[in-house]
Amino acid sequence: MSERTGIIKMKGNPLTLVGNEIKVGDIAPDFEVLDENLKPVKLSSFKGKTVVIVSVPSVDTPVCDLEARRFNKEAGKFGNDIVILTISMDLPFAQVRWCAGAGVENIKLLSDHRDASFGNAYGVLIKELRLLARTIFIVDQKGIVQYIQYVEETTEEPEYNKVLEAIKKVS
Repeated sequence: MSERTGIIKMKGNPLTLVGNEIKVGDIAPDFEVLDENLKPVKLSSFKGKTVVIVSVPSVDTPVCDLEARRFNKEAGKFGNDIVILTISMDLPFAQVRWCAGAGVENIKLLSDHRDASFGNAYGVLIKELRLLARTIFIVDQKGIVQYIQYVEETTEEPEYNKVLEAIKKVS
């Protein structure tokens, strides 16, 4: 596995990302994560849709909570051809509890805790913490990565307007 530093930080401290670096124009690698029922879900399950992949360290933190709620709100404005997956290392049980408490229904929360399949495939697994970096990937209906946003400071929110503009361009 490759390792990269200097891309993200936490409270100003540099972190190491493990896994393959993905670039715009690449074919989106498949991965397997778990849903709320511990059933495997693959990116390929959403073939033919525009997929927005939002990775966060943990929905049980204030910034991730805000981000997931914001994407849930935005997802309600999109049609059925766009799906937003929010992936973290949280256990599926914690994700279900969080969704119920937050009233989140428009995005799919998925867990990468078992194998770090997504984190490794997309190069967003934080070596020092075994959490996922705060990133966004937009994959078009043909399975091509069309947009990537790494949030440099993990304790900050993404640039939502840029993500929303990119979704409009891709869909």
